[in-house]
Formats: sequence, structure tokens, C-alpha cells
Amino acid sequence: MSDWESFITIVGLTVITVVTRCFFLIPERELRLPGWVQRGLRFAPLAALAAVVVPEVVMSHGQLISTWQDARIYAVAAATAWFFWRRGILGTIVVGMAVLMPLKLLLGW
Repeated sequence: MSDWESFITIVGLTVITVVTRCFFLIPERELRLPGWVQRGLRFAPLAALAAVVVPEVVMSHGQLISTWQDARIYAVAAATAWFFWRRGILGTIVVGMAVLMPLKLLLGW
């Protein structure tokens, strides 16, 4: 690409980014979303988190894990049990890491 084509591409991508991110800020009056959209958006953070975390837990090198000797499985199980018992995020993270680190460092899982 020439310098001119690169410049046009960068300007075009900038315009697209600004328009899509400011879509709800540009109108003078408030945009009312339908109820079904508002209900669906409540689950967006959970869906995004699951989309990031689940593949990290159940896959290794692009393949599903094939052994029970994986520290991530036990760390997730312990952290999940802690969360349902105490309902605390910080404790969930601490318990998960407290199980994960010894299994990885001491057993080499």
C-alpha cells in the first residue's frame, strides 16, 4: 500500500469507529431500546466472560484437555464451590489460585 492508501484506510477506520461508538450519543433525544433488548443486554457481560474463560479452562494448545491431571479443572471446581458457599469474588479468586499454584508448581500439572 502506498502512503496515500494507508492514510485513507486509517481515516476510514477512524470514522467507522467514532460513528459506531457514538451511535447512542449523537441523537438529541434518548433512544428507547425494546424491552427484549434491555433484558438481553443484562447477560452480555456474563456471556463475554464465559467466552473468554471457558476455552482457557477446557482447552490446551487448541485441543480439548484429555486428562484429569490438569490443575485448571481442580482450581475451577474449588473456586466455584467457594463462590456458591460464600458469594464473594475475592475469595473465589484466592481459593482458585491457592489450588492452581501448588498443583502447577509442585506436581507440574
